[in-house]
Amino acid sequence: MKKFVLDEIDHQILDILIENARTPFTDIAKKLLVSAGTIHVRVKKMEDEGIIQGSTLTLDYEKMGYSFIAHVGIFLEKTSMTQHVIDNLRLIPNVTVAYVTAGKYNIFCKVRAKSTNDAKDIIYRIDEIHGVSRTETMIALEESINDKKRMMHAIFQDL
Repeated sequence: MKKFVLDEIDHQILDILIENARTPFTDIAKKLLVSAGTIHVRVKKMEDEGIIQGSTLTLDYEKMGYSFIAHVGIFLEKTSMTQHVIDNLRLIPNVTVAYVTAGKYNIFCKVRAKSTNDAKDIIYRIDEIHGVSRTETMIALEESINDKKRMMHAIFQDL
């Protein structure tokens, strides 16, 4: 299968869309000194190739009262319980990310909460899931890096 090759214009389009996925194609075209049709065709091609998959909306959870972040490592009674536990984690809306992992934990989650007490209740709910033997929790003091562009720029440097 032939590898899809991105050029500098594609890179610049992605740069703009990563910053704000709702940027109109006409605005991108003006910045890049190309036609809006060119932007449309290139974005469509990247979508067809699976490089662009949908668009996202970023919420400021702190402004909505959910500034407490905890990372929870989950140990399972048996690895065969993984899917059951994941299915139950999906029922807890405060679990915003979950990874099945190799290493110390079977599953590693990101939890958003309003406060320490709220986080404690959420972690207790996780502990009560059938198949969970125990958890370890780390409290995030600050989100120091959350940059969607750095990885893309590194990929383009490798090309």
